[in-house]
Parts: sequence; C-alpha cells; structure tokens
Amino acid sequence: MIDIELGALLADPVQAAAYFIDIRNRAALVEAANALDFAVAAANLEAVDDKAGLLAEIAAALDFPAGFGGNWDALADSLGDLSWRPAPGYVLLLDHCGGLRESAPDDFATLLEVLDEAARTHADAGIPFWALLPVASPDA
Repeated sequence: MIDIELGALLADPVQAAAYFIDIRNRAALVEAANALDFAVAAANLEAVDDKAGLLAEIAAALDFPAGFGGNWDALADSLGDLSWRPAPGYVLLLDHCGGLRESAPDDFATLLEVLDEAARTHADAGIPFWALLPVASPDA
C-alpha cells in the first residue's frame, strides 16, 4: 500500500506527470481521484502493439472530439486541452501497457514525453493531470 495521503498527492499539479505504479495501488488511486471529483479514464492497451492502436485507445478512453488527427501532435493538443471534459483534475490510466512497451519502445517513449508535457501544460493552469501506468511489482 502507499504510505502517503493520496488525495493530497493527486491534488498537487506540480507533482503530476506520467508514472509507473504498482498495480496493487491502482484501485486506491482511482478511489482518491474520484473523491476529488477528477475525471478518471482508463485505456486498455492489452491488445495494442502500435502507435495507431495506442492513439485510438486513448482517444476512445477520453472521448476525444470528432476529427482527432491520430498523430502525436494531435494527441498532445487534445491532452493539453480537455475543455470538452471539464474537471478539477484528470487521471488517465494506461492499463496493460507492457506489451506495447516491448513491441514499440520508440512509440512508448514518445507517449511518455507527450503525457509529461500534458501534465506540465495543465500544471501551469493549476490543474493536475496524471497518467498512471499500472504494472505488476516484481515481488507480487
């Protein structure tokens, strides 16, 4: 379990970014985000092995507006402006990301950069944006 007050952590936009988390902490983080009235979305990446599938899953999870461009710039723009989904904060869960991380490491690295940039953009406006990547702990 996590030994910190999750609500206080999640509410801090300066701390928000893309993080790998122990899958055993996923439910507690979602519960804390829901208690803060954050918009929580989950993208299931289990069957995703390329950029196109990744972008489609994220777009579906966050209900991107019609006309989403399906490229890195469009993802960055959409994540940086979630005005169609107003909330005091955001948590995007990227479940089952291990396969994509192995099959498309360059795309995965670019994804992490885009997610961190979105977190910085939202932090500038005082809004937390968390991208959480639950993974199994080696000792689990």
